[in-house]
Formats: sequence, structure tokens, C-alpha cells
Amino acid sequence: MVYFTCDLCGKELTASGDPRFVVRITAYAGFDANEIKDEDLDADHLEAVAQLLRREEQFDQQTAPSCKGFRYDLCPSCHSRFVKDPLGKDFVRMLDFSEN
Repeated sequence: MVYFTCDLCGKELTASGDPRFVVRITAYAGFDANEIKDEDLDADHLEAVAQLLRREEQFDQQTAPSCKGFRYDLCPSCHSRFVKDPLGKDFVRMLDFSEN
């Protein structure tokens, strides 16, 4: 039998009979495509594509932004709190740091 625990509070999920919620988060670099105009469709972009391919071959993979995925199992209570504040902004506001 596979046992699951809540990744936030540590509650055992399989023995209690409570449903288990799976949260998956993927972080990756955003890309905003340029707007395509009529003159873009008329032009021959073969040389531009060739330049991009040459530049890609020289591109250092270590400097490339990577895609990172996360997976969490949550109990119903922690899932409810996560859905209300997925980035934890309210929690950070509750911490009262001094202005040193």
C-alpha cells in the first residue's frame, strides 16, 4: 500500500480517509511572440532562420533558462489555504519584521 502525507502539515492522508489533493507547479521562462504583419508573411526568412540555427548551436545550455516542476500532496485543510493564497502573500504580511 502506498502512503501519502501532506507536504505542508505532515498529516497522514491514506489512513484518515480524507481526500488527497495534488498540486503541480511548473516554472519556466515566459515568451511573448511578436505580432505577425502582412509583410512578414510575404518576406523570405530562410537566411534569418539559418542565422538563428547557427546561434542556437553556439548557445551555452547552462545559461539557458530551465523549466522546473514541483508536485505536492495536500490534505483538504492545506489545500483550502493554498487555493485562497497560492503565493503565500498573506502569510508574509502576517510576519512583522522590524525595519533595521
